[in-house]
Amino acid sequence: MPEKAIHRVGIGTDLHRMVPGRPLVLGHVEVPFDQGPAGHSDGDVVLHALIDALAGAAGLPDIGEMFPDSDPAYAGIDSGRLIEQVMQRVRALGFAPVNADVIIHAERPRLSPYKAAIRDEVARLLGTDPDRVSIKAKTHEGVDALGRGQAVACTAIVSLGRGQPVP
Repeated sequence: MPEKAIHRVGIGTDLHRMVPGRPLVLGHVEVPFDQGPAGHSDGDVVLHALIDALAGAAGLPDIGEMFPDSDPAYAGIDSGRLIEQVMQRVRALGFAPVNADVIIHAERPRLSPYKAAIRDEVARLLGTDPDRVSIKAKTHEGVDALGRGQAVACTAIVSLGRGQPVP
C-alpha cells in the first residue's frame, strides 16, 4: 500500500545584535557592510531561522539543542555546514522541501541587490529549485533595535512533503 502523503509546516526565527568587525552573512551570502551579527557561529540569521523551521516541520530538536553554543566545535562555524546536517536528517525522515518563505528584518544595508543570490544559495542548500524559495527584506522604519540598525533578524516558514513526488 502506498504511503499516505504528509505535508508539514515549520516556522523559525532568529535575531542577532550587530557589531563592528564581523562579516554580514545572510543565507550563506556575504553582504558588504561595516557590521555583522554577534554570535557563537557565523550569526547567519537566515540559515538559523531556516534550521528551526526545518526542524519544526520534521519534528527535530531546535537549533540550540542540535548545535549548542556551549560546544566549542560550533564556534565561528559556517552555518551552511549546519543546515547541510539538518537537511541530511530531514531527508533521512523521507521529507523534501516543498517551499521556503523568508523575511529578513534589517534597517540597513539595503538588501534588494542581494535577494536573488540569497534565494539561489538557500535553494541550493535545501536541494530545491529557486522558484520554491521566496526572500523578502523589510525595514522596521526606525522603530526598535532592528529599526535603529542595532540588530538583524529573520523569520522563515518551510513546508515539507513526504509520501508523494513534490510537484
